[in-house]
Amino acid sequence: MRPVVSGQQLAQLHNTDPLAPPIWRAPVYRTPGWIIAAVQIARTLWAILRFLARHPVADTAALLLYAAWHWTSWPGVIALVLIATSVLLTWRLRWPASFTRRVHRPVLSRWRRWHYARHWNAVMSIARLAEAHRGRILVPVLGRVTSSGCIDLVCVRLVSGQCPADYAGRAENLAHGFGVFLCRVRSARPGWISLELVRRDALAGIIPAFSIPAAPDLLALPVGRREDGTLWSVRLHGSHVLIAGSTGAGKGSILWCLVRALMAPMQSGLVRILAADPKLMELAYGRAIFDTYGRYESDPAAITAMLEQAVTDMQARAAVLAGKQRNHTPTTEFPFVVVMVDEVAFLTAYHPDNALRERVKAALATLTTQGRAVSYCVVAALQDPRKEVMSIRNRRTPRTDGAAGLRPG
Repeated sequence: MRPVVSGQQLAQLHNTDPLAPPIWRAPVYRTPGWIIAAVQIARTLWAILRFLARHPVADTAALLLYAAWHWTSWPGVIALVLIATSVLLTWRLRWPASFTRRVHRPVLSRWRRWHYARHWNAVMSIARLAEAHRGRILVPVLGRVTSSGCIDLVCVRLVSGQCPADYAGRAENLAHGFGVFLCRVRSARPGWISLELVRRDALAGIIPAFSIPAAPDLLALPVGRREDGTLWSVRLHGSHVLIAGSTGAGKGSILWCLVRALMAPMQSGLVRILAADPKLMELAYGRAIFDTYGRYESDPAAITAMLEQAVTDMQARAAVLAGKQRNHTPTTEFPFVVVMVDEVAFLTAYHPDNALRERVKAALATLTTQGRAVSYCVVAALQDPRKEVMSIRNRRTPRTDGAAGLRPG
């Protein structure tokens, strides 16, 4: 049994004056040294077992290296390393997507987490995100790190009482502290946030055009690259798209990427494009394509007539398909029709003829509210997406920022 020294004994032991007030202290328990050693040994063994369980690949590699060295000395180790390198190189060249998913990204994520862990306490303290409570410094917990070629997603467990706005106000401090270009704060789940740390600008250079797909997916047409370097795709079938961006932001690039991606189904008769180009300077380059596989108009009156004719054809198709199917699959008889309107704000807000503006807005409103189920899609581009300019903008889903995936060269 452990020896116990009570507070009263301590007071009598150190108090030689019988008239002095007693000083009461908490009991002192002296833990034997063998218990301390046993606890530390148990903690060390638990840490080793946990490391082995969490890193099976590293454990297997270390075991193979030891076996090769034990049985064949250094030649076996060198041969094993060369074989492993050859396997990884073949995997990388033959199946790059699988290699990136299984090897490159996990290794990069662990390396980046180690990098952030080295600077974590210092950055959190200097950025004033480490809170003091009852004499203790409470630092946010660094969670999982998911890395891509350009962006790191860092999960952070908040200190009790913090909110994402606290980190959003310190985003610039975090970016400079971790040595990245940009830091964005995303809400994850209660008590957690995700820091989106941009290490490299994937859109700094000109992105070459993708090859024309032979059988494109109308639910995910490739148009460019995201800010993290991954593929950016846009859904057209069963949706409508509104592209907003300032002059030179890349709206025309998105339109032409959509046209390129639809070339194969246009040639097979499954897709038609009705192109409206009131500016006369964007879609006119593809007039031969649109005249062959759809229709092209640039005069505002002719554009209005084309939109109203599209409404008539759409309603006629709906009458034929009513009661037979809910979501239409494009066929050569009833193809997927894309109504592509560049500078739509000129037709809905800036054209001097008020009657023509109302006709355009009525036609677009009908197409966006009734066209989805019968394979009609409206793709519109404009510079000013305010409600006063585009009163039916909420009927288009999704709305796409013109600078989100492409930038002018």
